[in-house]
Amino acid sequence: MTKYGVIVGSTRKNSYSKGVADAIVAGLPEDSEVTYLDIASLPLYNQDYDADSPAEYTKFRNEVAAQDAIIFVTPEHNRSISAALKNALDVASRPWGESVWAGKPALVASQSISGISGVLAHHTLRKSLVFLDMPTMQQPELYIGNTDKLSDAEGHITNEGTKNFLADSGKKFSEFTKKFI
Repeated sequence: MTKYGVIVGSTRKNSYSKGVADAIVAGLPEDSEVTYLDIASLPLYNQDYDADSPAEYTKFRNEVAAQDAIIFVTPEHNRSISAALKNALDVASRPWGESVWAGKPALVASQSISGISGVLAHHTLRKSLVFLDMPTMQQPELYIGNTDKLSDAEGHITNEGTKNFLADSGKKFSEFTKKFI
């Protein structure tokens, strides 16, 4: 059984990013253990906390460490990733030399209500994952545009073609993950 951690970069209720994540997870093998990792409650990273971390940092780091692979779904905020997602990357990569991200296979998906599909956020996140030593699946590329037209009011993907594409991407990520665990 493979343990997949899912990190949704949007903290908004009924977010489109969560809907995209759910559609990807639908393609994972039935015996997968999937855990959505909460990033909304993490205090902003501060190096002063390295010696005595807040309980939220420790809990999050332990949750990340327990996963075999990570699925990231990010919205685009001002041509970058959300502050909450950047904070989560920082929290679990510190203190220096104690990153819990290293070696974990990653899948990156981005979404936007515009046609640009969060492509800049996608590549911003990929750059961080390179530094964090996370082997990242290259294909298929998951840039999902116009998500407001592909989803219902609760953020669930309703477009059948998109649902199938995302589920197939989840299946491909499970195959990619097997190379590393």
